[in-house]
Amino acid sequence: MALHTPSSVAIERRLHIAPHLSIPISELEFSTSRSGGPGGQNVNKLETRVELRFDIARSPSLTDAQRSTILARLKSRIDTEGVLRIVAQASRSQWSNKQEAIDKLMQLLQEALKPRKARKRTAPTKSARERRLQGKKLLSEKKRARHRPGDE
Repeated sequence: MALHTPSSVAIERRLHIAPHLSIPISELEFSTSRSGGPGGQNVNKLETRVELRFDIARSPSLTDAQRSTILARLKSRIDTEGVLRIVAQASRSQWSNKQEAIDKLMQLLQEALKPRKARKRTAPTKSARERRLQGKKLLSEKKRARHRPGDE
């Protein structure tokens, strides 16, 4: 069994996100445009900026549980139609930017699907409660000292 690094994925036909999740490259939509920034004539002539779109809401590769988890955890990056959009334009090479976009997608999905630790409820210790009350008393005394005598 070969290990898959994020960069070597574009050669394959599927992105291996988690043990029970792989997404076919055909579900990803790529578009290119001219990139801004430095680059001389390269910037003016070639379309090196890559935009990757992955339709999470309609992807047949995701289970309902995975879909709802991803939609909840990446909601700030997903539009109203349920499409995750990733832009890569750091490199002057379209191929490198495409690889970077794929790597970003894999990283985002892996982070979103990572199980979260359940929070254990804890109660404040006796000393912490005492410190809190002592602090409140000090503030109260400080504020009371600001009043003129006989104002109360």
